[in-house]
Amino acid sequence: MGRIADSFTNLQREGKKGFIPFITAGDPDLTTTAALLVTLAHSGATLIELGVPFSDPMADGPVIQRASERALKNTFGLQEILDTVAQARQQIDIPIILFSYYNPLLQFGLKRLAEAAREAGLDGVLVTDLSPEEAGEFERELRACDLDMIFLVAPTSTDERLKLVAERASGFIYAVSRAGVTGTRETVSAEAEKLVNRLRKFSELPVAVGFGISNAEQVAGVHRYADAVVVGSAIVAEMERLGDSPELVKHIGEFLTGLT
Repeated sequence: MGRIADSFTNLQREGKKGFIPFITAGDPDLTTTAALLVTLAHSGATLIELGVPFSDPMADGPVIQRASERALKNTFGLQEILDTVAQARQQIDIPIILFSYYNPLLQFGLKRLAEAAREAGLDGVLVTDLSPEEAGEFERELRACDLDMIFLVAPTSTDERLKLVAERASGFIYAVSRAGVTGTRETVSAEAEKLVNRLRKFSELPVAVGFGISNAEQVAGVHRYADAVVVGSAIVAEMERLGDSPELVKHIGEFLTGLT
């Protein structure tokens, strides 16, 4: 088993649930990203989603869109993001997955990316706009490098789609709590629990729920029925609020601890 499977197995053995924070690589800079990866790992994260900044983030709400805009003002590419992961990997051992749109990965080269990701110490990749029907080539390259292919499902997913994802996914499955884009919400949609229950009929993989989760009460609520919760916009919004504060990394660690 890889690190992702090991992490969820350990959680189950201990009767615990997982917490998955998301940050955008290069926001505000890659040096801070490396420090954040280490801090998140030491502040209760089960695994970390590291977003690749993209110029047209269709699935993201305003908070993460602005994070991508800030990151893209810096001069770096995908290789520099992988180098940042490798740097953090010297200090932490929890799983890290790359969260990206397909275009930057395709431009980098799928085989090259899989090999470089393994070398950097990544554990899997989630591509927001790559459907399982079209993911065969990339999936094969990732599997050849012992990397997990993470897929998204949504409340609008048919049973046929859930079954297909269950057959193709590894590591865990990301269940989107509601249709639409990322962003904090006052409540978590009741559709999320229904989706997780539907997905359980087809897969024994761990299920993580994300989109719209922003406080400890919501985290606890999702933990009732899911194996892990993903929090992105709330963390990124805190980073945006803090700006260039020298206390940013420390504060985000404390913020994460307050959510878990």
